Amino acid sequence: MPRTYLTRSAPDTGEVERRRWMFRHPAVIRITHWVNALCLLVLLMSGLQIFNAHPALDWGKVSTFDHPLLSMTSTDDDPPKGVTTLLGHSLDTTGWLGSSAGADGEPADRGFPAWLTLPSDQDLTGGRSWHFFFAWAFVLNGALYLLYGLLSGQLRFRVVPQRDQVRHFAASVWEHLTLRFPQGDEAKRYNVIQKLTYAVVLFVLLPVQVLAGLAMSPAMDAAFPFLLTLFDGRQSARTVHFVVAALLVLFVVVHVALVVLSGFWNNMRGMLTGWFVIERRIEPAAGNDVREHRA
Repeated sequence: MPRTYLTRSAPDTGEVERRRWMFRHPAVIRITHWVNALCLLVLLMSGLQIFNAHPALDWGKVSTFDHPLLSMTSTDDDPPKGVTTLLGHSLDTTGWLGSSAGADGEPADRGFPAWLTLPSDQDLTGGRSWHFFFAWAFVLNGALYLLYGLLSGQLRFRVVPQRDQVRHFAASVWEHLTLRFPQGDEAKRYNVIQKLTYAVVLFVLLPVQVLAGLAMSPAMDAAFPFLLTLFDGRQSARTVHFVVAALLVLFVVVHVALVVLSGFWNNMRGMLTGWFVIERRIEPAAGNDVREHRA
């Protein structure tokens, strides 16, 4: 890979700061990354719109409405209160879940608030249209990413830990917990936590999410009956779909937080242009000049 090295003296320290420009993200990786981000955002917001049509989760073939695993309801009070019940434990979630302001500003009975759904009004048909279109866009974009990753070797670089990384797994966990990010040559590759997380997302969460989504479609169930057997019923598939979506949201939140904490502009430049800067401080040898050089 083409690299540019730039070294300069750090003021009053006698040290040298070396900046290494590394071309890290090929165009296909960058494009599919941002398409994925758009698809996931639309799928989340439209999925919450669909969930609002029946703001409860059950297990099995049908919804019993008696003892759901999760429900978001509103009371008959004036004004109504939002109540979220999870595994039999209820919480007052007025203004957020169960009851929140509608388009007219008045309290409305709805699972998730209007600002989190697409469309913002209660519109199951519209939500399904957005969801199905971007679901297929997401699948096709993901297939392109995997195909390119396999043929180019990028997938191995990004998700397969090297032996020395596996041996230092505990140390990597501690570095993440203490927010100590890799420096120098170690920053040239993803660490073991990143690779294992990406592997779980790519090869576990996303396939399960797609299969659970397909299992909720009567047409797909008729063509592939094993889907209902796999998830123990359509309501179970709906619950799995919701839980995996929550895990994906958690992944995105942590991912964005680490992008900000480890160097927002450097990470954003890398995913927009492909170029990533690696910096490290070294002690210059006595009498050595600090020069710029290329390799």
